Amino acid sequence: MKTELRSVKPGEIEAESFRIIEQELGDHAFDPQTFAVVRRVIHATGDFGFADHLRFGNQAVRAGIAALRAGRNILTDVNMVAAGINKTALAAFGGRVICKLADPGVAAAAAESGRTRSEVAIEQGLAENIGIVAIGNAPTALLKVMELIGRSTAGPDLVVGVPVGFVNAAESKEILSRQDYPLITVLGRKGGSPVAAAIVNALSRLAREV
Repeated sequence: MKTELRSVKPGEIEAESFRIIEQELGDHAFDPQTFAVVRRVIHATGDFGFADHLRFGNQAVRAGIAALRAGRNILTDVNMVAAGINKTALAAFGGRVICKLADPGVAAAAAESGRTRSEVAIEQGLAENIGIVAIGNAPTALLKVMELIGRSTAGPDLVVGVPVGFVNAAESKEILSRQDYPLITVLGRKGGSPVAAAIVNALSRLAREV
């Protein structure tokens, strides 16, 4: 069978991708802003399964937009999430992306305390005017965020918790889904850095809309 390529101008690729996603997904119950996040995740992964497994709690999209517009920072667990976030768009509001995983002293503090570097990096980073925490890789980091919020020692506006994997990833996200603060997660083993970055970028685009 002959394979035929689509003829699409470079500037129209994203719009055409979104059109295809909307066409193939069909009817759904998402409101327009929530769907913008879901669509961006599908666009980043090519996986329509996220439409069934993403969870939004406690006015999550509204909270994320407000945090970005207020110029609050974004804290990530790994550099791959940080690298995928559109920093130019974020800077328009005065915020920045923070990932302390490679900071001097984090590895030593983790070894001394018997914790993961991600846990220590998240704990240290939460002190830096954090509006959104975006976890794409480490369940231990997500569990630490929830622990600190529960102890009232951290107060981000939104927790995006989508770690991927087989050890405590699904479990940590299930726990997150039951919390009473703004959250976005994906049930099961799916997730990862591209998903976390896609969610933040979708919120950033929504924040720029009038």
